Amino acid sequence: MAEAIGTFALVFVGTGAIVVDDLSGGAVTHLGVSLAFGAVVGTMIFAVGDVSGAHFNPAVSVGFWVARRFPGSRVLPYIGAQAFGALAGSALLRVLFPGHAGLGATRPAGSLAQSFGLEVVLTFFLMFVILSVTTGARERGITAALAIGGTVAMGALFGGPISGASMNPARSFGPALVSGELSLLWLYLTAPVVGALLAVGGCRCTREAGCCDLSGAPAGT
Repeated sequence: MAEAIGTFALVFVGTGAIVVDDLSGGAVTHLGVSLAFGAVVGTMIFAVGDVSGAHFNPAVSVGFWVARRFPGSRVLPYIGAQAFGALAGSALLRVLFPGHAGLGATRPAGSLAQSFGLEVVLTFFLMFVILSVTTGARERGITAALAIGGTVAMGALFGGPISGASMNPARSFGPALVSGELSLLWLYLTAPVVGALLAVGGCRCTREAGCCDLSGAPAGT
């Protein structure tokens, strides 16, 4: 429930800011949209980080698993909860704003290669920060909330006009499914996972011994 509620808040507030910005003629602004994404992630981390770890992102759940900080048996249930929350957020936005076509769906503004590369790098930064400011896969604290929320806002501010700065398969999945814009969803389902996995390697290179150790994994994890 914590993952579903947190992902619901992320999609409802973040993509909702995009919808309101479109319908109001730019009243929210790109900066405002970026801050909305960062703020909702930060507040939800502080709210439920000690309950579920506040992943709200399938790429993060997979990254924590590969980094040996999260049991494999929980990956699919977490992803299911995140997908449900994302769909619920987009469905509510559809009810509130039936005239908006895309519901904040992520779309490449440039080439597919450009957007794929941006999504990989931005998610690398996000996962690297998450691994660096958390212990295990659970965290509740102002430092983690600010660092992770700030990274999300930074990525949205920098990469949003080109790739949409999803960094999160669930964030892209909800609006795409509800709006019916599925043709390029594959990009936003795969690139963030690649970036998160690369960040695990980055963590192993920069943190203490035993951090994100891929060797000697016990069975079933």
